[in-house]
Amino acid sequence: MINLRTATEMDTIAHAGSIIGKLFEEMPTHVQPGVSTAEIDRFAEDFIVGHDGATAAFKGLYGFPGSVCISVNEEVVHGIPSEHRILDQGDIVSIDVGVMMDGWYSDSARTFAVGEVKGVATTLMAVTEEALAASIEAAVPGNHVGDIGAAVMKAVDGTGYGIIRELVGHGVGRDLHEEPQVPNIGRVGHGPLLREGMVLAIEPMLSAGTPRIKTLEDGWTVITADRSLSAHFEHTVGITKDGPRILTSAEGPVGAATPASGAG
Repeated sequence: MINLRTATEMDTIAHAGSIIGKLFEEMPTHVQPGVSTAEIDRFAEDFIVGHDGATAAFKGLYGFPGSVCISVNEEVVHGIPSEHRILDQGDIVSIDVGVMMDGWYSDSARTFAVGEVKGVATTLMAVTEEALAASIEAAVPGNHVGDIGAAVMKAVDGTGYGIIRELVGHGVGRDLHEEPQVPNIGRVGHGPLLREGMVLAIEPMLSAGTPRIKTLEDGWTVITADRSLSAHFEHTVGITKDGPRILTSAEGPVGAATPASGAG
């Protein structure tokens, strides 16, 4: 079942989402050569719970051992934070964060450069972010879920990058993963109708090589099958009569949650 949310409910989702947006603003100072992904995970959790009523939504979800997913280079999604995974100059790292507040979820991801990156890493991140922007523009009432995937395909066409097809976006609300699924490929006018009140996590994932993926023996980490670089950008988006509303921006709605006393 596809749920429709009220403006007030979207505001609550945006409260949670604004914490992710603010976290991402702080993240570049922590995504540095020599830092472990476990250190980033601890910083992210401390930042999230430093906001009254907020919890790290991924912690323990389906048994996931970290607070956020941290995926480096060829890792597409669901990278497990580790004291032994140390970031190097020139790496790219995708950080996927969920926050729950007052029983509502918000979900966002961004790929960061570790130090200075060049060549394919730079363009891959740029094209993936452009694909997200284009797909969000398609998220308007009267369009279809297929229009979102079609927008990703149009943005990526001609770049030589692969669209990860086996992983999809999703509805967000009382549960982190709700209907409908939101593939990153699609046909205009096909799929579920987009209606005012829908809330979707839209999340293009691209590879510099093959779009095929595989899961490592840890049961979580998904990598590109040819170990080519991968990038991932995601926003939680509300479908409104006035157009798409990004619910995971740092600004959030009026009256968005603020850090508790002493939080960083």
